[in-house]
Amino acid sequence: MTMKFAITPGEPAGIGPDLVLEIAQRKWPAILVVFADQQMMEQRAKLLNIPVEFVPYDTECNDVLLPGQLYIQHIPVSGEVEVGKLNSENGHYVVETLRQACEKNIQGEFDAVVTGPVHKGIINQAGISFSGHTEYFAYQSNTNDVVMMLSTPGLRVVLATTHIPLAYVAKAITKERLHKVLHIVHTEMKLKFGINQPNIYVCGLNPHAGENGHIGKEELEVIIPALEELREQGLTITGPLPADTMFQPKYMEKADAVLAMYHDQGLPVLKHMGFGHSANITLGLPFIRTSVDHGTALDLAGTGEADAGSFEFAIDKAIKLATNKA
Repeated sequence: MTMKFAITPGEPAGIGPDLVLEIAQRKWPAILVVFADQQMMEQRAKLLNIPVEFVPYDTECNDVLLPGQLYIQHIPVSGEVEVGKLNSENGHYVVETLRQACEKNIQGEFDAVVTGPVHKGIINQAGISFSGHTEYFAYQSNTNDVVMMLSTPGLRVVLATTHIPLAYVAKAITKERLHKVLHIVHTEMKLKFGINQPNIYVCGLNPHAGENGHIGKEELEVIIPALEELREQGLTITGPLPADTMFQPKYMEKADAVLAMYHDQGLPVLKHMGFGHSANITLGLPFIRTSVDHGTALDLAGTGEADAGSFEFAIDKAIKLATNKA
């Protein structure tokens, strides 16, 4: 059967709706269903002068549409949508699009969910505790542990910690946490990426990977013992290595994935290397989830200048993951 993907545009005032309209102009080897307010999407299409026909979605929709057509699961916005201007009332709408897309993936109706950019601040301002897609989908699917990966051609970066303040990172790096994260990465690389024995490179937490305890003890007391135990269990792991010299060809040619200890240790390198052509992938969920690598770009919304490259890459990556060809 043809694969079926749920698409969430994210923040309605941002570029997410623009990007969804752009990807609808291309033929895909999958059924794409956008979870959004139909009137809002039609208004954005009119503003951008993009021809598109929205087809109401139901479970019997099993045909791939032509370019310029898009299935839609109508979910009404909660408040007024003004291009480029946030409205906290729509925080509830954004989360509802995620909830429905997540639910239908858990039920097996869809093969993946591909998400557009959300604005975490405005969702929290709406009174909803929300730290990101990764954490939200984990909660909704009753998944205890998930791992955030960003992928671009030539580099995959996974994170030991995600959206937490830098001051909390060292305490969050425990042997238990490293074991959970690396087991998830190892398993998912085998199951979804088709790599039989993934080689995972690990960054140290401190400058120079602690320099044998002279610049922090975390490597000696936590990271190295955890990695040694994992190697004894059969995982192929290299490190910990200094993060400032990790991302060079002699290592990257051998690494199937790089584990960074915190968000801004590994992602600046990846985004410098492939911004606009990379995707966020959540490992450990009971379904496939990919996302764009950028934010809502409110200043570009409705201008026609937004680049759909990352959204296209995220869909392509979801197709490859669903067919075990990532």
